Amino acid sequence: MRLLAVHPVDHPGGAEVGFLRLALRLRDRGWDITMTTPGEDEPLFTAGFRHLKLDVGGLGAGEGARAVASWPRALLLARDADVVYLNSTVCGRLLPALRHAFTVLHVHDIVDRVPRHWHHANVVLADSAAVAERLTGLDARVVHCPVELDPPAADVPWAVHPTGSGAATPAGPIIGFVGRIEPRKGVIDLVHAAPVLRKALPGARIIVIGDDPYATNPRYLAEVRGSTDVEHLPWVANAPGIMRHLDVLVAPSHQEPFGTVLSEAMAVGTPVVATRVGGLAEVVDDGVNGVLVAPGDPPALADAVLRVLSDRIAMGTAARASAQRFGADAYADRVEALITP
Repeated sequence: MRLLAVHPVDHPGGAEVGFLRLALRLRDRGWDITMTTPGEDEPLFTAGFRHLKLDVGGLGAGEGARAVASWPRALLLARDADVVYLNSTVCGRLLPALRHAFTVLHVHDIVDRVPRHWHHANVVLADSAAVAERLTGLDARVVHCPVELDPPAADVPWAVHPTGSGAATPAGPIIGFVGRIEPRKGVIDLVHAAPVLRKALPGARIIVIGDDPYATNPRYLAEVRGSTDVEHLPWVANAPGIMRHLDVLVAPSHQEPFGTVLSEAMAVGTPVVATRVGGLAEVVDDGVNGVLVAPGDPPALADAVLRVLSDRIAMGTAARASAQRFGADAYADRVEALITP
């Protein structure tokens, strides 16, 4: 089976990482996969897949014109494929040109409207029920997002800080955030909760791992980095492995289609605190493998972290068990059955 996968960016985000996990498994099952991205100097994927250039435009005003200009090339590439996998709504701009191809549109975001041309897709995939319920008129199939259930081991990336007297800092829990640092992720709410947590938990450390790779809000990034109540580390290559060293992962998002970082943490036995938005409640069983709170409420966030830490072993065990349903092998089974013509 020949699959043409169209991606809107050259550098991977969650949607692209998720597809790579799928693609590796489909390749093992005999699929012939070609990747396309807007650029050609730094291909998104280096795992041995064929790479071609195809520009679907960005999110700015007038960017759709670039996708229209790519319609002839998209149509040409699609002739050699049994399946064309459009890995974002931005890539869905190609659908008018691909009416005679078998197309899969994978929606990773909670959208405000459904363009008419999305109805041309043969299969529509959604990251969560929260995403699917906004796709009015489409028969969207909820597949969630894949995680590696046993990621490679990783060294602790944060240092042990000595006190002024030379004695070791009292060991306390490690409370972490992993992801993009932008307003939608609500990181500043964890920053504001940090003083309460440090007072209640002597020796506690609040670690923020991530960056703003798309420079969406430099002022917000500077505010997070400027806090003396949290420790900031840049993005790490093996985030799932790093999360083994956290006592609790916090995802204080204000909007989130699914929240792969939650299931990645749970897969390694780390319980979570998350906000009750988007697809996060589809991942977290409140009070069992983590705790859910309202978004934008730092005191409630701090209380939830304390609650998880008071029952960390039981919640961590439950988290590992519940994450099995998001394993990449089972995900490949679900998706392959849906996208095979």
